[in-house]
Amino acid sequence: MKQQLTKVGLLAGSALAAAVLGACGGGGGSSGSTTTPTVTSSTGTVAVALTDAPACGFDSVNVTVTKVMVNKSDTASDTDASWLSLPLSPARKINLLSLTNGVVDTLATGSLDAGHYGQVRLVLDANSSGTANTVVRTGSTGELALDTPSGVTSGIKINGGFDVTAGATTNLVIDFDACKSVVSKGNGSYALKPVLTLVPAANNGISGVIAAAALTHHVMIAAEQNGQIIASTTPDVQTGVFVVSHLTAGNYDLVITSDNSAASVISAVPVAATGNTSVSTAAAPIALAQSATGSVSGSVTLNPVSATATPFVTAKQTLASGPVAIKYQGVDLTNAYTLANLPLAAPQYAAYSTTLPLAFNAASGVTPGVYSLEASATGYTTKSVAAVDLSKGNQTGVNFTLTP
Repeated sequence: MKQQLTKVGLLAGSALAAAVLGACGGGGGSSGSTTTPTVTSSTGTVAVALTDAPACGFDSVNVTVTKVMVNKSDTASDTDASWLSLPLSPARKINLLSLTNGVVDTLATGSLDAGHYGQVRLVLDANSSGTANTVVRTGSTGELALDTPSGVTSGIKINGGFDVTAGATTNLVIDFDACKSVVSKGNGSYALKPVLTLVPAANNGISGVIAAAALTHHVMIAAEQNGQIIASTTPDVQTGVFVVSHLTAGNYDLVITSDNSAASVISAVPVAATGNTSVSTAAAPIALAQSATGSVSGSVTLNPVSATATPFVTAKQTLASGPVAIKYQGVDLTNAYTLANLPLAAPQYAAYSTTLPLAFNAASGVTPGVYSLEASATGYTTKSVAAVDLSKGNQTGVNFTLTP
């Protein structure tokens, strides 16, 4: 059974319940094993759940999870005998795009010895049938197989460790970033290069409502710090309600984009350890200002080539309040990228206030239609190109070569 996290809480001694599926649809089915783990004076319970950021250009991204594995050592190899398994029975095929707006889906719950664990791995079906891991492109209905790397059978490492306390429950939430994990092979097919991280289990964050006129134009809402996207989501396509959740307490810039509008930026939104900070209401939703758009394309080459690292290109602008990321896109397996629907109008800006509605105005300190492009990949030095001017037309041949 699926329940809202806000109703069950995240209390020690209680297993993390899976949340009802949000507006992105799909999902459903079992929450995996429902066996109550035996907890002794030297063991604790770990409950592992999955959530997702929105995907780029897909209506569904389906992965089949077979088990979760943990290890106390942060240096243990794939074949080390010290790995412990939290199996799923049966394996779960999950539409990641159903897990936005704070929704999580519990994968497995089990008993572990108290102590620190240095590694977590998520094991996926090897997709030999071609139906275990699939995508559905936006505007289509058929599932396309996701080619999977050989590592899915031994487990995909997730950045970050965790501690198990005797007699208590440790809740782990894994963010499976669908947009960063699905890459085009350049021939109409797709490959899975999984990008996973552990995120705070607390159901806190930033909430609000987007005006109805924008909801059919692929709205994305991102919580950022110093131009880096920390978490993102999409609004409910019927109501416009959104929640960017699982955030560490602190201040965030909220960046709202769509395919045909200027970006809307709310600076310094405070997020507490619990609860959501509201930036708009149903009575006064955030309306996005329409804008013409342009695109930039090119290539990103990794030298040396990597079988696991996925390069990304991010278009940024620097406001008086600091840098913000407007759009980002993964690079396909032919090394090509295209960042489309970049607004030519200046961002609409508002400083956060508890008094709603917020008043947006054209941002100062930024030249409309001019972006800096940043290419990055794990294990490689980030490179950037400044002053890419889309007001002069779509830009091509903006190329990068990344080295360690």
